[in-house]
Amino acid sequence: MKKLLSICFMMAMMGGAMAQQSYIVKTKGVKKTTEEVSQKEAADNETEEPKDFVGANFKHYKLCDWEKGMRFMVIPEKYDYVVGAFRDAETHKDVGCGKMRHKIMVYQGHGKNKDRESIVNFKCEDDGKNYYYPIPNSEFDDYCYTKGGVPTLAFLGDVDKARTLLMGATLYTTATSYCVDTDYDSDGFQEVSVPLNKKTKVVAIGVGTRKFPVKIIVEDEEGNQFFQNVAISKTNCGMRDEEFGMTNRKHTFYGSFRLDDKKVSDAHKYDHYIGQKYYTQYATKMTGPTGESVSMPKNSQFTIKKIMPIDNSPYVNMTLKSAKDGFEYTKRVSFTNTQVTGDIDGRREDYFDYLFKKGVVTVRQKVVKKMQRKRR
Repeated sequence: MKKLLSICFMMAMMGGAMAQQSYIVKTKGVKKTTEEVSQKEAADNETEEPKDFVGANFKHYKLCDWEKGMRFMVIPEKYDYVVGAFRDAETHKDVGCGKMRHKIMVYQGHGKNKDRESIVNFKCEDDGKNYYYPIPNSEFDDYCYTKGGVPTLAFLGDVDKARTLLMGATLYTTATSYCVDTDYDSDGFQEVSVPLNKKTKVVAIGVGTRKFPVKIIVEDEEGNQFFQNVAISKTNCGMRDEEFGMTNRKHTFYGSFRLDDKKVSDAHKYDHYIGQKYYTQYATKMTGPTGESVSMPKNSQFTIKKIMPIDNSPYVNMTLKSAKDGFEYTKRVSFTNTQVTGDIDGRREDYFDYLFKKGVVTVRQKVVKKMQRKRR
């Protein structure tokens, strides 16, 4: 029994480490330690719908609006190592940020601790333990409207969504200063100069910092790689909007990157789908608002909000708003049924006209379909 528990514990730790590592990305050529090399080798509430790429796909979540299950990574800054951020929910003792670095924290809601302090609750994906952040001298309902947020936490929902929408995409530079990594085992980097309007391709997306959570690594046509850490939705970045002017402008998506003009132009081919109501004819999986995989049942009703082509691919990323919960989901589909795969049903499931039907599914339709299935 002890041996079985030990094996289960090791598997859980390995799973947590793999989850962490998938978010730590580096530009090519960065120095690696011998150990690392051997391991690698062995193993808003707006009144109008936003029309631009960022506004349509990356929602800003105030702390008041956080949803259970939202995922963050602990990325401490120098100040955080001195002050600390979390307490162990069982012992109520402070936990050093060095120990929590790169651990993934899952939001579990808010409440009060034994001393009646307002707290924000988390469960750690990596060690399975519960932690909380004590809100300083304030009630949750007052604090959650400020830009303070929870220190050290970089929002992984933006990272996951950016991976879905931007991996392999062609982007053009809109800044002249970017970064390259200098050491694999630390956050060291050096700045490099890059010409404006340089054509690049996104080769990796990972976690950056709390302020600028999305690290986008691109490669130019000469094979040079560089990156920028950007705040896309600004969820929990801890900065006010006016702080993104001047030197920090490059840490916004549009401050460093511009989408391929052809890609934007191609997106207009699908304008007649935008705003139309469709429902699923079969159960399917979609990417949720915070980057999680969500199973959608048959007859799920949606309104199409955005369609963005994927570079050099017959597929598009489609953003749909659920009539049931009001959240936006993303689905990768094709409008042509020509993909060659080993599984015909798998291929058709990604085909728009097979998966979706235009209109509003009624209660009567659901009952009739249910009776038809029973007769079969």
